Amino acid sequence: MNLETNKAIVRQFIERIFGAGDFAAVDELIAPDATFHTYRFGDDPRAGMRSAIERVSAGLSDGAFKIHRLVAEDDFVCAHVTSVGTQTGTLMGMPPTGRRYEIEELHLFRIRDGKVTEHWHQYDQMGMMRQLGVGQER
Repeated sequence: MNLETNKAIVRQFIERIFGAGDFAAVDELIAPDATFHTYRFGDDPRAGMRSAIERVSAGLSDGAFKIHRLVAEDDFVCAHVTSVGTQTGTLMGMPPTGRRYEIEELHLFRIRDGKVTEHWHQYDQMGMMRQLGVGQER
């Protein structure tokens, strides 16, 4: 696979899986033996991703991702994105706040044979919590 093809796979992953919660894209874009280093999905990464989609969808409304840049080298693609959403349900164990957040995230993907085989994720968790009002009186 060339670098542009790998970047297109990552773009699809972010738009279809993270952005749209597309269950069909999970099987299409994630290798059955993929490793998600940040999330620890266990023996079935595809089932873990589908479960994560359900949890996030229950906690957020109007969630979206804007891709700022994709940088590729060898079989790795790094994505710099902004994510936004309004917390209208329980999210990461927190009761609904009704507040909106906007944070930056970095994702690193490894691609093999047209599928994601590894993923790492870093995001502005403190900024998200602050914007959602966690730990503050409402």
